[in-house]
Amino acid sequence: MSNIFKPLAGGRETVRDMFHYRRHPALCGLLLVLMLTVMSAPRAAEDVHPFKLGSLSQVLAAREGQPFVLVLWSLDCQYCPTELKMLSELKRSHPKLDIVLIATDTVDDTPQLISRAKSYGMDKVEQWVFAEDMPERLRFEIDRRWYGEVPRTYFYDPKHQREAKTGLVSKKFVEDWLASNSGPDVGRH
Repeated sequence: MSNIFKPLAGGRETVRDMFHYRRHPALCGLLLVLMLTVMSAPRAAEDVHPFKLGSLSQVLAAREGQPFVLVLWSLDCQYCPTELKMLSELKRSHPKLDIVLIATDTVDDTPQLISRAKSYGMDKVEQWVFAEDMPERLRFEIDRRWYGEVPRTYFYDPKHQREAKTGLVSKKFVEDWLASNSGPDVGRH
């Protein structure tokens, strides 16, 4: 048995005493490293926000006066990977391009959503996932004319006038949108 645990086995020291830094500094250091590791580990639930009624207002308020792209996608979507990879490439050449992803899947799919977004190069963008029992209410809040088909992409100008695109968006369209909405926050850097 380790010398650290002998007093504990003999009943002379309490567990609290065992972790006292003067008696066992190596164990205390190990405990500190373990605590810091656990605290700094990424937590999937925090990487993807639950999208509920009112969440769109949050997204818009956080970007007041700023252009951005809102992408609705799903794990089952056939064309979403192509669009998300293309947007990821454009984001690399336009680092200030603000993209928000909203998955139409469920909160239970969060680990897969994180993994998939990362594989598309979109792990650094703000991500949300539908988190209501009635997704129709969320679709209606986003756009009364949207019936759930994905990808569905909204291009918001600085005044938050938006243009909606259903299906795969061409790179040329996005580049033209960038050119007309570029400024210090969206242009090439």
